[in-house]
Amino acid sequence: MIDWNSIDTTFLDMDGTLLDLHFDNHFWQEHVPLRYAERTGLALDEAKSQLYQRFRRAEGTLNWYSVDYWSDELALDIAQLKEEVAHRIAMRPFVEEFLEAMRKAGKRLVLVTNAHGKTVALKFRHTRIDRYMDAIFCAHDLGLAKEHPPFWAELQALEPFDASRTLLIDDSLPVLRCARDYGIQHLLAIRKPDLRGPDKDCGEFNAVDSFRHLLPVA
Repeated sequence: MIDWNSIDTTFLDMDGTLLDLHFDNHFWQEHVPLRYAERTGLALDEAKSQLYQRFRRAEGTLNWYSVDYWSDELALDIAQLKEEVAHRIAMRPFVEEFLEAMRKAGKRLVLVTNAHGKTVALKFRHTRIDRYMDAIFCAHDLGLAKEHPPFWAELQALEPFDASRTLLIDDSLPVLRCARDYGIQHLLAIRKPDLRGPDKDCGEFNAVDSFRHLLPVA
């Protein structure tokens, strides 16, 4: 699927790409509504209804990914709530084998995530994927989400890359399209970001079910 001789740098998303999105889906769809219902006295179904509307309004913005924003908005300690269900954090199958092969092949690995720094730190503690990375960029540090075109110019200034020899693997269609418009030539989607969920519409992009399909790396 990938001609590795044409790739120098690989940008990797975290949630739904390297890590199973089940943790995040369970957290926002089930755990936060449960704790919010307990705090407010609402029935769980009503808490879900209210929260899902608020979540939808924030999609595509840095606020959606911000632990601090939702802690203030909901009067809940979101970082602590994530700790309560952190046992659900998991790497996708064959991710470690893929990352190890990429390192041995001399490819530059760069984690590029919209996740908030507190979430990133939690997931690094549980998976240690950071040890494979040559560089790590959180959208919050750049002040822009990956869905916004100026993000990629900001990233280019910090992490110089040849767009014609760069691969981005991401589970978000808006992110993939934005990167394509910037000029990144090699793009790959994830067909099932949540391993317990349905396949995702990957639009016009090639997609993989498992990182096993990207091996071997040469």
